[in-house]
Amino acid sequence: MAAYPLMPKATAAWLVDNTALTFDQIAEFCNLHPLEVQALADGEVNTGIMGTSPILCGELTAEEIARCEKNTNARLKMLKNDLPKPRARSKGPRYTPVTKRAEKPNAILFLIKKYPELVDVQVARLVGSTKPTVDAIRNKTHPGISSLKPVDPVSIGLCTGDELDKAVKKAQRRTDRLAKAAETPLAPEQNNNDTPPHSASG
Repeated sequence: MAAYPLMPKATAAWLVDNTALTFDQIAEFCNLHPLEVQALADGEVNTGIMGTSPILCGELTAEEIARCEKNTNARLKMLKNDLPKPRARSKGPRYTPVTKRAEKPNAILFLIKKYPELVDVQVARLVGSTKPTVDAIRNKTHPGISSLKPVDPVSIGLCTGDELDKAVKKAQRRTDRLAKAAETPLAPEQNNNDTPPHSASG
């Protein structure tokens, strides 16, 4: 019988945030569907989930993760460990002082302009806002869009530099994964002519 992480979604969330593993690799290790892993990566589901490190839980080694990052066909192997698993602490909602709440739309505008790779849910999470608000500002349908001015959320204390850095790296890994997926070779029936795809000119 195959062994899986004690907290599969929390483990998958950690692997998405902290590694360059593919969704398929993470899904197989955590006994999840690849689409579930992608939804976790996009922040569409379980937005309050706190990632759990399989390394600290004794379920994986850093070397095993590195091995599978180098080879997308490799599969993660669970460590055998009889030690009791640490309990994950839940993360409560972030409190934002009233004086800073008015700055949230400005902070959203800053993040959208400077880090376009961030998805709406990441921006919303960083500043403590909602996806519809971020979407409205991104699409310029927000009622106060004409009076908004970009303000760095770190400078006004809406998030930390570390949180912003992690979110940007996560977004970049997501972009890289999508780029890799787009590089998948065409099926034979779609590429059945004998001419090379790129013929040399002169």
